[in-house]
Amino acid sequence: MTARKITCFKAYDLRGRLGEDLDEDVAWRVGRAFAARPGTRRVVVGRDGRASSPALAAALIRGLVEGGVEVLDIGLAGTEEMYFATDHLGADGGIEVTASHNPIDYNGMKLVGRWAAPLDPVTELAELQALAERGVFSDVAPGWVTDATAVRMDYARRVCDFIDAARLGPLKLLVNAGNGVAGPAFDAIAAELERRGARLEVVRLHHAPDPGFPHGIPNPLLPENQPQTGDAVVAHGANLGVAWDGDFDRCFLFDEQGRFVPGEYVVGLLAAAFLEHHPGEKIVHDPRVVLNTREVIAQAGGRAVQSRTGHAFVKQVMRASGAIYGGEMSAHHYFREFAHADSGMIPWLLVAGLMSRKRQPLSRLVGDRMAAYPSSGEINFRLSDPDAALARVLAALEGAALSRDDTDGISLEFPQWRFNLRRSNTEPVVRLNVESRGDAGLVAAKVAEISALLVG
Repeated sequence: MTARKITCFKAYDLRGRLGEDLDEDVAWRVGRAFAARPGTRRVVVGRDGRASSPALAAALIRGLVEGGVEVLDIGLAGTEEMYFATDHLGADGGIEVTASHNPIDYNGMKLVGRWAAPLDPVTELAELQALAERGVFSDVAPGWVTDATAVRMDYARRVCDFIDAARLGPLKLLVNAGNGVAGPAFDAIAAELERRGARLEVVRLHHAPDPGFPHGIPNPLLPENQPQTGDAVVAHGANLGVAWDGDFDRCFLFDEQGRFVPGEYVVGLLAAAFLEHHPGEKIVHDPRVVLNTREVIAQAGGRAVQSRTGHAFVKQVMRASGAIYGGEMSAHHYFREFAHADSGMIPWLLVAGLMSRKRQPLSRLVGDRMAAYPSSGEINFRLSDPDAALARVLAALEGAALSRDDTDGISLEFPQWRFNLRRSNTEPVVRLNVESRGDAGLVAAKVAEISALLVG
């Protein structure tokens, strides 16, 4: 086996263009390298619904088996099903073949170790890449493949344990799987909810996995994709709309009026829901938009813990702090009782449970909070010299700031507003978030001011 440079390794996972960065040889190499990790005997493998995923998963599994591993094959499944199975089955690691919301000519892999813990990007992931590139592997007795698709029922039961299903509803739910792999997992959860006495009426949209993505790559975070779900909520008279990305580790919520609910307000809503029953617990949040989240946590008697953006960092902080829940504005939500992993199914279920208990629509549950702490949403700037642009912003604004925080990018806080600026790890892009205390006009004014400084 000759050495080969592999370009699809990123900060936390593998992503790349098919035929250029990622192919079956790369997948096989990753399998052999993962099998060579110390103590690796059993590995969970799942895959999304893309046309390239079955062949990549087969090559990955072949590499793992040739490396002496028992592969627990969960088949067509979401990333969080892989997380759950890795922890639940006591495996030594897990790999999901997925490109999530990336373009149709991309694919990738998400990898975890024992207990579904992320691989350390500096040591474990870098060592895995080096070994896969070198392509020199020891001869070992081959492993085998075990069909583990039945674990989905255990997964569905675990998700449903997060609420009292008998008190759920009556609610009409509109779900948009975007032709990703959310549909089959949702159906298993819905069946378990019905068995437990939940009163849900469900309207399914683009539910069947389809590798051609006839309605576009599922990425509900993009504003242009949101009317597809929001309009359907209104048309069907649903109480709640839910949309997922391709591997459904993120979910996106729409109120009964079809309006998209930004992720930072969902973080506050879920934080309050947990603290209602678990007062004094810690809640982890990212540093991009924080004013509403911090106040909600304080009012509910919890303790806010800030983490850098990104699943590896949030999970690490959650494990270290013992936090019960962690959330990011990007619609990643993490749960201590779900292997500290992110889930796109638990959040909508918790929100539906909250709506049922309080007998209030989602617009009412988040409306006051959105008015109290309006935010801009994340705005991206592609700049020729990001360092110079950041320096201009700091020179103009830092002197009047009450505080500066460098946990992730630069955050400056003022008496009535706050902003966060972060550089992309992979491209010359700066990401801006602005929020205020009750003044949407101030948010707009500060976005314009900072935008002018950034573009020079």
